[in-house]
Amino acid sequence: MRIFSVLVISFLTVLPAQAEVKIQEVISPGGITAWLVEEPSIPFMALELRFRGGGSLDRPGKRGALNLMTGLLEEGAGDLDSRGFARAVEDLAASFSYNLNSDSLSVSVRFLSESRDDAVALLRSSIVDPNLNETDIERVRGQVFAGLLSDTTDPDAIVGAAFNRMTFGDHPYATDLSGTNESVAALTREDLINAHGDIFAKDRLYVGAVGDITPAELGILVDELLGGLPETGASQTQAAEVTIEGGVTVVDFDTPQSVALFGHKGIGLEDPDYFAATILNHVLGGGSFESRLMNEVREKRGLTYGVSTFLVPRDHAATYQGQVASANDRIAEAILVIRDEWSKAAEKGVTLEELRNAKTYITGAYPLRFDGNAPIARIMVGMQMIGFPIDYIATRNDRVEAVTLEDVNRVAAELLDADGLQFVVVGKPVGLTTGPLPE
Repeated sequence: MRIFSVLVISFLTVLPAQAEVKIQEVISPGGITAWLVEEPSIPFMALELRFRGGGSLDRPGKRGALNLMTGLLEEGAGDLDSRGFARAVEDLAASFSYNLNSDSLSVSVRFLSESRDDAVALLRSSIVDPNLNETDIERVRGQVFAGLLSDTTDPDAIVGAAFNRMTFGDHPYATDLSGTNESVAALTREDLINAHGDIFAKDRLYVGAVGDITPAELGILVDELLGGLPETGASQTQAAEVTIEGGVTVVDFDTPQSVALFGHKGIGLEDPDYFAATILNHVLGGGSFESRLMNEVREKRGLTYGVSTFLVPRDHAATYQGQVASANDRIAEAILVIRDEWSKAAEKGVTLEELRNAKTYITGAYPLRFDGNAPIARIMVGMQMIGFPIDYIATRNDRVEAVTLEDVNRVAAELLDADGLQFVVVGKPVGLTTGPLPE
């Protein structure tokens, strides 16, 4: 039976990518809101829970507490130790995943209809009653230390940390949500209990469900699972000021290839020009081999294997970033080309052909995101957190198509700031020093 159940999860748990996604809003008897895509044809369900705040809710002097606490959620709950909990999940042919980022803590769950009640009871114990015992704390703390040590030799981690310190001042975004060796070593069990209470509350909860369950059944499930949570948690973090300024910052690191992370202030998801910025980004650096930067930096000059740009709209601040890696003796030229293309796009915008190609790609790729119950559940929760309407999936591509060439070029002029680009470079770059951008 277990083997059959695993096969069901592996092969028969996805909605067709082209299927129409019909979302229903469900209000539980206890007043919890959830979004549901009902799909009774397969005896399976995906559930996504998300709690706003994430690592940004760490208390002063307790950096890394939420990260360490999240790592302990699957290490035993109720009367089950870590091995017992793992066996119980496996016996149910279920999947539980707990993930923390700077803005949210997410719980992603999959289980069969036949084991729904047992899976929900087990999941509830991990959320409401995690053991957080000292033995598990020390084991997971050791894993955090190992990750922090690994980051000290990873150029990508080093460049990201340096960029965030320069960009976000004294906001939690400026520091690693894993904490430091010193802050993690000082965390006590009481700190982890406090972190648990700060994040697990109804006032920051979002729920998405996809699969074999009716609205009435989902309402009962949500109350059984989450009804016992406190009404409120810790106060949310305030907005972050993007403090980064144009220039170059070199972080010396012994490697034959330099890695550069670059960027400046960005645009939020709630901004009416966000879709115009999305199209602009696709043309400039987000469209892989179709983008201007890939053409200029890689194809024409052979300065890199890859260069990309990406919009980073967080809850409390938005940045527009990009990344490139090149040999130490060629990174300076790559930076000059990137800045030049940034300036050209700001001054001249994009062409009608680039606009059409970007729209074709962006709208065509969108249905591919809905390739299973779990991805759909995650997308629905993201929509709720942003504040998108329940019909957003059906109207999203129309919104993209409605963007005009004038919209994109106006946003290019307003958003792109070639002189304001900060390039943080990790390596031993030839011809680059910390200071103003090279001419």
